[in-house]
Amino acid sequence: MKATKLVLFFALIAAAISSNGQNVKKAEPAKTPTVEAYYFHFTARCATCLAVEAQTEGDINALYPELVKNGTITFKSINLDDATSKALANKLKVTGQTLLFVAGGQKVDLTNEGFLYAKSNPDKLKEIIKQKLDGMLK
Repeated sequence: MKATKLVLFFALIAAAISSNGQNVKKAEPAKTPTVEAYYFHFTARCATCLAVEAQTEGDINALYPELVKNGTITFKSINLDDATSKALANKLKVTGQTLLFVAGGQKVDLTNEGFLYAKSNPDKLKEIIKQKLDGMLK
Protein backbone atom coordinates (compact mmCIF):
# COMPACT_ATOMS: atom_id res chain seq x y z
CA MET A 1 0.00 0.00 0.00
CA LYS A 2 2.82 2.36 0.93
CA ALA A 3 4.63 1.53 -2.34
CA THR A 4 1.49 2.31 -4.35
CA LYS A 5 1.14 5.71 -2.67
CA LEU A 6 4.81 6.43 -3.33
CA VAL A 7 4.49 5.55 -7.03
CA LEU A 8 1.35 7.68 -7.33
CA PHE A 9 3.10 10.58 -5.57
CA PHE A 10 6.06 10.46 -8.01
CA ALA A 11 3.72 10.14 -11.01
CA LEU A 12 1.87 13.31 -9.96
CA ILE A 13 5.14 15.19 -9.47
CA ALA A 14 6.41 14.07 -12.88
CA ALA A 15 3.17 15.17 -14.53
CA ALA A 16 3.31 18.56 -12.80
CA ILE A 17 6.93 19.12 -13.83
CA SER A 18 6.38 18.10 -17.46
CA SER A 19 3.36 20.37 -17.94
CA ASN A 20 4.94 23.17 -15.90
CA GLY A 21 1.44 24.39 -15.07
CA GLN A 22 0.84 25.62 -18.63
CA ASN A 23 -2.04 24.80 -20.90
CA VAL A 24 -0.54 23.85 -24.23
CA LYS A 25 -2.64 24.70 -27.28
CA LYS A 26 -2.02 23.43 -30.75
CA ALA A 27 -0.97 26.12 -33.19
CA GLU A 28 -3.71 26.75 -35.70
CA PRO A 29 -2.70 27.20 -39.31
CA ALA A 30 -2.76 30.81 -40.48
CA LYS A 31 -6.02 31.60 -42.21
CA THR A 32 -5.83 33.14 -45.67
CA PRO A 33 -7.59 36.50 -45.62
CA THR A 34 -10.69 37.03 -47.74
CA VAL A 35 -10.19 39.52 -50.55
CA GLU A 36 -13.14 41.27 -52.15
CA ALA A 37 -12.53 42.79 -55.57
CA TYR A 38 -15.03 45.49 -56.49
CA TYR A 39 -15.52 47.27 -59.77
CA PHE A 40 -17.74 50.30 -59.22
CA HIS A 41 -19.26 51.80 -62.37
CA PHE A 42 -22.22 53.78 -63.65
CA THR A 43 -24.97 52.56 -65.99
CA ALA A 44 -23.53 54.43 -68.98
CA ARG A 45 -20.24 52.73 -69.78
CA CYS A 46 -17.51 53.12 -72.39
CA ALA A 47 -15.46 50.36 -74.03
CA THR A 48 -12.58 50.90 -71.59
CA CYS A 49 -14.86 50.66 -68.57
CA LEU A 50 -16.26 47.38 -69.87
CA ALA A 51 -12.72 46.12 -70.57
CA VAL A 52 -11.54 46.94 -67.03
CA GLU A 53 -14.37 44.88 -65.57
CA ALA A 54 -14.03 41.94 -67.96
CA GLN A 55 -10.23 41.84 -67.78
CA THR A 56 -10.11 42.04 -63.98
CA GLU A 57 -12.75 39.39 -63.44
CA GLY A 58 -11.14 37.11 -66.04
CA ASP A 59 -7.67 37.56 -64.57
CA ILE A 60 -8.83 36.81 -61.03
CA ASN A 61 -10.65 33.67 -62.21
CA ALA A 62 -7.64 32.53 -64.25
CA LEU A 63 -5.01 33.26 -61.58
CA TYR A 64 -6.88 31.97 -58.52
CA PRO A 65 -9.53 29.44 -59.58
CA GLU A 66 -9.52 27.52 -56.28
CA LEU A 67 -9.62 30.68 -54.15
CA VAL A 68 -12.53 32.00 -56.21
CA LYS A 69 -14.29 28.64 -55.93
CA ASN A 70 -13.95 28.51 -52.14
CA GLY A 71 -14.90 32.18 -51.68
CA THR A 72 -11.50 33.44 -50.52
CA ILE A 73 -11.49 35.89 -53.44
CA THR A 74 -14.70 37.41 -54.75
CA PHE A 75 -15.35 39.79 -57.63
CA LYS A 76 -18.38 42.05 -57.62
CA SER A 77 -19.47 44.56 -60.23
CA ILE A 78 -21.36 47.38 -58.50
CA ASN A 79 -23.54 49.87 -60.39
CA LEU A 80 -23.31 53.22 -58.61
CA ASP A 81 -26.59 54.32 -60.19
CA ASP A 82 -28.38 51.54 -58.31
CA ALA A 83 -29.75 52.73 -54.97
CA THR A 84 -28.74 49.46 -53.28
CA SER A 85 -25.06 50.22 -53.90
CA LYS A 86 -25.03 53.51 -51.95
CA ALA A 87 -24.24 52.00 -48.53
CA LEU A 88 -21.26 50.00 -49.81
CA ALA A 89 -19.97 52.94 -51.86
CA ASN A 90 -20.18 55.21 -48.82
CA LYS A 91 -18.51 52.64 -46.57
CA LEU A 92 -15.59 52.29 -49.00
CA LYS A 93 -15.57 56.03 -49.83
CA VAL A 94 -16.19 55.43 -53.54
CA THR A 95 -17.71 58.24 -55.59
CA GLY A 96 -16.96 57.21 -59.17
CA GLN A 97 -15.63 54.43 -61.35
CA THR A 98 -13.24 52.50 -59.14
CA LEU A 99 -11.39 49.19 -59.18
CA LEU A 100 -10.80 48.34 -55.54
CA PHE A 101 -9.45 45.30 -53.69
CA VAL A 102 -10.38 45.03 -50.00
CA ALA A 103 -9.05 42.63 -47.36
CA GLY A 104 -9.98 43.49 -43.80
CA GLY A 105 -8.93 47.10 -43.25
CA GLN A 106 -6.58 47.09 -46.24
CA LYS A 107 -7.71 48.72 -49.50
CA VAL A 108 -5.80 48.70 -52.78
CA ASP A 109 -7.05 51.04 -55.51
CA LEU A 110 -6.16 49.82 -59.00
CA THR A 111 -8.39 52.23 -60.92
CA ASN A 112 -5.56 54.02 -62.71
CA GLU A 113 -3.83 50.77 -63.67
CA GLY A 114 -7.12 49.26 -64.83
CA PHE A 115 -7.94 52.14 -67.14
CA LEU A 116 -4.35 52.44 -68.34
CA TYR A 117 -3.79 48.77 -69.22
CA ALA A 118 -7.11 46.89 -69.64
CA LYS A 119 -7.25 47.53 -73.38
CA SER A 120 -3.71 48.52 -74.31
CA ASN A 121 -1.69 45.99 -72.28
CA PRO A 122 -3.91 43.41 -70.54
CA ASP A 123 -0.92 41.23 -69.62
CA LYS A 124 0.53 44.15 -67.65
CA LEU A 125 -2.78 44.56 -65.79
CA LYS A 126 -2.84 40.83 -65.03
CA GLU A 127 0.68 41.06 -63.63
CA ILE A 128 -0.29 43.99 -61.39
CA ILE A 129 -3.45 42.23 -60.19
CA LYS A 130 -1.41 39.13 -59.29
CA GLN A 131 1.20 41.18 -57.45
CA LYS A 132 -1.41 43.06 -55.40
CA LEU A 133 -3.54 40.01 -54.61
CA ASP A 134 -0.53 37.89 -53.65
CA GLY A 135 0.46 40.62 -51.20
CA MET A 136 -3.03 40.80 -49.74
CA LEU A 137 -3.32 37.03 -49.35
CA LYS A 138 -0.28 36.76 -47.09
